[in-house]
Amino acid sequence: MARSRPLAPAARHGVRASCVVVTPGPWPDLLDFFCQRFVSISADIWQARFASEDILDAEGHVARATDAATAGRRLYYYREVPDEPTIPFLEEVIWHDENLLVVDKPHFLPVVPSGKHVRETLLARLQLRLDLPDLSPVHRIDKDTAGLVMFTVRPADRNAYQALFRGRQVGKVYECIAPWNPALVWPMHRESRIGDPEHFMQQAEVPGEVNAITDIAPLEVAGDWARYALRPLSGQRHQLRVHMNALGLPILHDGIYPVLTPEGANDYRRPLQLLARSLEFIDPLSGVLRRFESRRTLMPLAEVPPVQPHRPNPAEPGA
Repeated sequence: MARSRPLAPAARHGVRASCVVVTPGPWPDLLDFFCQRFVSISADIWQARFASEDILDAEGHVARATDAATAGRRLYYYREVPDEPTIPFLEEVIWHDENLLVVDKPHFLPVVPSGKHVRETLLARLQLRLDLPDLSPVHRIDKDTAGLVMFTVRPADRNAYQALFRGRQVGKVYECIAPWNPALVWPMHRESRIGDPEHFMQQAEVPGEVNAITDIAPLEVAGDWARYALRPLSGQRHQLRVHMNALGLPILHDGIYPVLTPEGANDYRRPLQLLARSLEFIDPLSGVLRRFESRRTLMPLAEVPPVQPHRPNPAEPGA
């Protein structure tokens, strides 16, 4: 009989414990192991976490900084980010039953903890606010994108809902605002391969077998700009942003495509004009057709300034 995996400690303040397994090495104790394993975190911080009893083993016992670094020992620790910035926008619960939670996410809020965001994430906020420690996202959207995100309430139900996304059985519709080009043929069925370019933050269309498919259609046109419906038929990272940029139609206020802006340079006055508008699927547990719609909106086209013509810099060739 297979041995069951130890349960992680309960979440604290809506934040789950992270896990690390001690690897063989020259470290004499756990403090030295953590300092060598996570070189970007100072020894003082690890010492404080040990002293605060924030590091536990798989049996729930408090680990000590002076404990021997026994290879294979599973340890859990609680992450904290000093001076974590508050994201001043609130999520809205659209649906909540015993199996499923659907939430309307604001722009700028990450779905799960990563980097400089731990407590200020959709998952941590909801676990704390709704007292749902086992809450887990079924899928994710970028922190810059607003709109619908679906969670399972119970671990036993997660795979059934994730299978819908793996099997492309979820109808997903996004909206965006981007430049208008009447010379292109509309509606458009975009197929390409998306892969990694030189910078890890960006994706790009590359040669090879198709792995990204999006249907794109204009909903409204006003001058230089249009509001588009985007229906992704696959789920590659940044797929919609990459496809629109590859068409020469980068989404309004995109800080990654075509030009990558410095990390942390969020301008709350200029949210990415991309919205996860709706989700539709047959519920795998009840057999009922589910359809959820975001209550958020993008900016009106009438408020988008005209595209400014490019004026050559005197230093440019041919200027």
